[in-house]
Amino acid sequence: MLTLLWNLFFFILALGILVTIHEFGHFWVARRCGVKVERFSIGFGPALWKRVAKDGVEYVVAGIPLGGYVKMLDERVAEVPEAERHMAFNNKSLKARTAIVSAGPIANILFAIVVYWLMWMVGVPAVKPVVGGTAAGSIAAQAHLPKGAQITAVDGQSTRSWEDVNLALVGHIGDKEIPLTFLDDKGISRHLVLDTRYWQFNPDKESSLASLGIKPFSPKFDVVVAKVVAGGAADKAGLKPGDKILALHGTGKVDWDGFAKAVKNGANKPLAFDIERGGERMTLTVVPDERDGQGYVGLYPQAPKWPEHILTEIRFGPVDALVEGVKRTWQMVSLTVTTLVKLVTGELALDNLSGPISIAQGAGASAGIGFAYFLGFLGLISVNLGIINLLPLPVLDGGHLMFFVCEAVRKKPLSERAQEVGYRIGAALLLMLMGIAIFNDLARL
Repeated sequence: MLTLLWNLFFFILALGILVTIHEFGHFWVARRCGVKVERFSIGFGPALWKRVAKDGVEYVVAGIPLGGYVKMLDERVAEVPEAERHMAFNNKSLKARTAIVSAGPIANILFAIVVYWLMWMVGVPAVKPVVGGTAAGSIAAQAHLPKGAQITAVDGQSTRSWEDVNLALVGHIGDKEIPLTFLDDKGISRHLVLDTRYWQFNPDKESSLASLGIKPFSPKFDVVVAKVVAGGAADKAGLKPGDKILALHGTGKVDWDGFAKAVKNGANKPLAFDIERGGERMTLTVVPDERDGQGYVGLYPQAPKWPEHILTEIRFGPVDALVEGVKRTWQMVSLTVTTLVKLVTGELALDNLSGPISIAQGAGASAGIGFAYFLGFLGLISVNLGIINLLPLPVLDGGHLMFFVCEAVRKKPLSERAQEVGYRIGAALLLMLMGIAIFNDLARL
């Protein structure tokens, strides 16, 4: 329940910020173009708070935090007094209307640059992308990616952390090959190409790295209990913080991977844990609970000590951070556009679409890790919001821009009938996409 509330809070916070930025873009440019703005609303439905400012604009915070709008004077919506006709949106030049409609998505892209700039100045703790090994028979193994290699670029795109590598790889879904650059154990830069013609990647089940068979370096560590979940199987069996798990069923020394695998496959089956407590060895029998078809005992191990040369913090000064912010924003724009194109062409299945539930989970998870990661999440969603709003669906900003292009070509606006049909088709398509995204979210729960 606490996790749900945590995710919901940061989802509303993130969406509120991004919607405000988007609508402010429309608002600011509309005012500069001489259009009278009647209402600036964050959210839909009944007003939770509202105030009419001296300039006559009604500012509203509404109860349904799933969007917002800027209501402008428009003769197509309501009758406009003769004295105010020059301030109506529909009476402005094509150039002015285009600028007003474009301003929302542009504001989201610019905001992404700002949050990435802040993120790089705050500093992002990271693990260098050093390969711990490859899965037998995997794409990475067939390409002979060596253990200990530090991946420095994916198709020429610099990678300083595993997050960079993952983002770069995701952008190549559907491609036949992916060039990698890496440093070998002697520090020599080398190149290889991953043959991805038969790459099967399901983001719901595994990461892009795992699907390629790339295992990030992780230090080996003893299984020492750091925390026991009250009422869980480990708690019921008598395990306590500080206990060192030596073996399972009295066979050999067990590492975390072996322990986790045994628990995962041992739902409702007795497991004999050989432990060390206070210098004494004893055996406890634990029966893992079942959760989603897998075993679960309810304990957290002590974190291992990472080698200093593997850990890093990516941080820049104000100027360099701005440059990096622009680069990361462009990377996210390219990734979003590429993904949309691949969805349309069928290179990506529609089950890759995510909806509000996934966004809420991402908001909560990123906020839980740290402020810098939440900023990165805001940047990602801001770019997505900006690009998606440019899709040529009449209910989105991109649909209005599509009508303006037709107007520029025809030298006159499309008929109201044609626009109405367009809006209906656009609304139907958007609802269909939202339905698929929400269905995918529910299927992932």
